[in-house]
Amino acid sequence: MRKIFAPLSFLALAACGTQTPTETPLADTLPPPQVSEATAEDPYLWLEEVEGEAALDWVRNQNDRSLKELKADPDYAGYEAAAIEALTSAERIPYGSIRDGMVYNFWQDETHVRGLWRRTTLESYASDTPEWETILDFDKLAEEEGKNWVYKGADCFRPKGSDIGYKCMISLSNGGKDAIVRREFDLATKQFVDDGFVTPEAKQGGAWASPDTLLIATDWGEETLTASGYPFIVKRWDRGTPLDAAEEVIRGEVDDVGVWPMTLELEDGRILQGAAQADTFFTTRYWWFPDGESEPVQWPIPPKSSPEGIHEGRLLVSLKQDWTPTGQETTFKSGDLVAFDVETFMETRALPPVSLVFHPSETQALKGVSTAKGALLLGVGDTAVGKVMRATASDAGWMLEPISLPGTGQASVAFASDEEDTVFINYEDFLTPDSLLSYSASTGDVKTLKSLPPKFDATGLSVTQHFATSKDGTRVPYFLVSKADLPLDGSTPTLLYGYGGFQVSLNPSYSAVTGRLWLEQGGAYVLANIRGGGEFGPEWHQAGLKQNRQRIYDDFISVGEDLIERGVTSPEHLGIMGGSNGGLLMGVMLNQRPDLWNAVVVQVPLLDMMRYHLLLAGASWVDEYGSPEVPDERAFLETISPYQNFDATKDYPVPFFVTSTKDDRVHPGHARKMAAKFEAAGLPFYYYENIDGGHSAAANQKERAKRSALEFTYLTKRLGRTN
Repeated sequence: MRKIFAPLSFLALAACGTQTPTETPLADTLPPPQVSEATAEDPYLWLEEVEGEAALDWVRNQNDRSLKELKADPDYAGYEAAAIEALTSAERIPYGSIRDGMVYNFWQDETHVRGLWRRTTLESYASDTPEWETILDFDKLAEEEGKNWVYKGADCFRPKGSDIGYKCMISLSNGGKDAIVRREFDLATKQFVDDGFVTPEAKQGGAWASPDTLLIATDWGEETLTASGYPFIVKRWDRGTPLDAAEEVIRGEVDDVGVWPMTLELEDGRILQGAAQADTFFTTRYWWFPDGESEPVQWPIPPKSSPEGIHEGRLLVSLKQDWTPTGQETTFKSGDLVAFDVETFMETRALPPVSLVFHPSETQALKGVSTAKGALLLGVGDTAVGKVMRATASDAGWMLEPISLPGTGQASVAFASDEEDTVFINYEDFLTPDSLLSYSASTGDVKTLKSLPPKFDATGLSVTQHFATSKDGTRVPYFLVSKADLPLDGSTPTLLYGYGGFQVSLNPSYSAVTGRLWLEQGGAYVLANIRGGGEFGPEWHQAGLKQNRQRIYDDFISVGEDLIERGVTSPEHLGIMGGSNGGLLMGVMLNQRPDLWNAVVVQVPLLDMMRYHLLLAGASWVDEYGSPEVPDERAFLETISPYQNFDATKDYPVPFFVTSTKDDRVHPGHARKMAAKFEAAGLPFYYYENIDGGHSAAANQKERAKRSALEFTYLTKRLGRTN
């Protein structure tokens, strides 16, 4: 099952934080932001000029002021050293993928800041000291080319059953932006291919149609990008021809979110070419390009669904809406995984009978679908804890069997391929370091390949799950990591993390940085599974869309209140953190409940919800937040938009705004303008904008360590410590 297309998760606001170029600036390639009548009086619009001289002078001044104070704190140097040690330690599991008995891994450490792409044999990989062969050194490449290259992945291909070598399209970002360049690379020679496929910098997607043909969606020139800044034209590009000679195969609309190449591989090696046309962020039409035909054929699946690949001749489809297939009486439910025969559809162009593969219980959600040689594996979340199950077709329907794993922590498929018997499974929890397990699809044997030693002292710590009651009576789960003998007197410095959007799930995970810089210092860590996320499937997410978004904020507030009511902490010692969509959550919390927290870390946030749809990729998220151009939706956004609801008379906690100049997904102007309002009001705040880093606000491990040290120094200053 080989499925390639640019997933909409690429477009989403990824959660960031404790959870886990000489080029034309992207701002110059997108339509300029339009100043609407409602925002024409905004005195800080000049801060939206990403690379504007005045704006960058303001940024440097804020950076200098904040970093001078935070770096002078006695905790900072130790925190930075501990974070660097944790992030660059050789004692990390080298996760990878398998091709022809070789394990491929991308590795960063203190010496290789930008990273190495390398490989070793599966036998060597299983040893304590694998012998690695370097394929591509990104530090060396960056130095040779004078670029701040950040590796963004490799799409490798060869026809199934062929003995020709793999060719890969390497994605490189200058400074960590979403905009990338793609270059063809030969795995056998370990060299970029002379006169091979190369695409210029753009937000783009591609897929191999054959060894000599690519499907490409990119910036083709004037009026070829959507209002969200993504391509809507897919072309077929043959080897040996210039990119501008590529043949158009499908054209979407400027009002789409984007159109992306998509391929599905049958078990016999045939490649079904196609495209995913995202009409909105949550609705997509999927197309197949039959050989020898000029018109694409739409896959007969509902708009709120995703093709997950092909297994034993069946197309697997995950549903995010209820669906009664044409000609059937059965209604499948949102959250189900279903399947139908591909060959029958290709021959008749009619939907064959659809069967149910998996139906989640009230506490479950489908998290992922993978195939190994002869095996279908499902990632299933159960009350926010991940498990891996094997699904097997039988005359009586699909049978599900959990894969036996050590313990009850978080498990997920790290690698699987229908050409390989070996599956890699990751296992961890808040206090248990990562383990990499191998699962044999043919025998069902599970072995521990690698496990990490503890990276922080977890002696005396415990993990418990609790439920807060939201304003409308909904039970909201959260995890608490704290001392087992936690004094319930409100004195414990506590960090509460949240996201709440785009069906992104927050699950238990092991963080050496959080452990060293927070838990070892006596702090408690809380992970809130609020609505808007995907912990309980599509309905948990959809409950917080658009005008229902206040439910998400009420959920988060309820967790904070529950921690205080139970005596875990108090407003003086309670801090909160969130990134991206979670940064919006932080901004709302600043305004709605400034009395409830004493520290707020606002990472790469959206804050001006009256203009978010005009900035960078913002237009792609109107189905999540609502549109300021729709009166009813605008009226709600006006009630929650942090920038517009700033009140200089409020007693705000001192916030810490963190963003990145190179973030070409969420505009840094959001954080800049909100901080400028604090500055104009004479209110204290901290501000750090990384000049590189993209949407993660860090381009390499040293930058990540610096950012973490700054954030936890701030949290300790504000909330105190007990150790």
